Amino acid sequence: MMIRAASLPIEVNLLRFSRFLQSQGIAHRINEESGQQVIWVDGDQQATLVREALANWPFDEDSSLGRPVAYNLTSLFSPIAFLRKLIQVFMRAPVSFGLILACLLVALLSLLGTQPQRVAILFYPVLDSSGLLPLLASIDSPVAILRSLSPMLLHFGELHLVFNMMWLWYFGRQLESAQPRWLFIFLILFCSFTGNTAQYLTSGYNNFGGMSGVVYGLVGYTWIVHTFMPRSNLHINNKMFVAFVIALVAMEVFASSWVANAAHLGGLVAGLLAGMAVVGHYRFVLGRDAIGR
Repeated sequence: MMIRAASLPIEVNLLRFSRFLQSQGIAHRINEESGQQVIWVDGDQQATLVREALANWPFDEDSSLGRPVAYNLTSLFSPIAFLRKLIQVFMRAPVSFGLILACLLVALLSLLGTQPQRVAILFYPVLDSSGLLPLLASIDSPVAILRSLSPMLLHFGELHLVFNMMWLWYFGRQLESAQPRWLFIFLILFCSFTGNTAQYLTSGYNNFGGMSGVVYGLVGYTWIVHTFMPRSNLHINNKMFVAFVIALVAMEVFASSWVANAAHLGGLVAGLLAGMAVVGHYRFVLGRDAIGR
């Protein structure tokens, strides 16, 4: 017996959304009831997935009757409309959006890394680099803990910043809406600490930075969850994952002297391990086949 997942006004074009549900293997039907379009699915879990997808669906890219949307140019470019749109984006993924704003602010202060002394407080702390256990033992204050995470906010050059922010938003937005937010925050911190610490132990210096380790962590985590719990509806596939791994190898071969590759690898391993832990918990402890709130 099918259950009601959601209802929307009759003028909303659901054609693209229906095709999306089909591509994700979610059986459904849409009919009209009392001037509303009702989406029906097979169970509570599918209903939850549909509601989460609807909350993030870009309906403004569809017309109400299959024709291009007519915008009022005055309202489209008004400060109020822009601020409203910005608030909507923030509410959709506040952690990812906040990290992007923080990175942009640090990039502005450091002139894209050309004036690193202005943000030297964000460098990894000077700790015992003789091994992991001595390093952990030498972390003796909350400030040292925070500084072991803060290099993720540093970027050196436009491409470095744009690349990381683009992929942080791509993976962060979907993970943040698909699972408990505390879990997403933990994932960010775990990948950041692991990647930064790996880079510090490998290089012996602390003036490095970038969100790349976190991005690689999100890649690994998303791929594991997507592979073992495909109903979580995360947008990644084997080809994308392989492309990131090939890029990691290429950077090690051709640009190892100026790319913090240990941070990339450390973040990737952290994301893979976190993904396996979460998949194991959801599947074998909670008995679910998708991550969710």
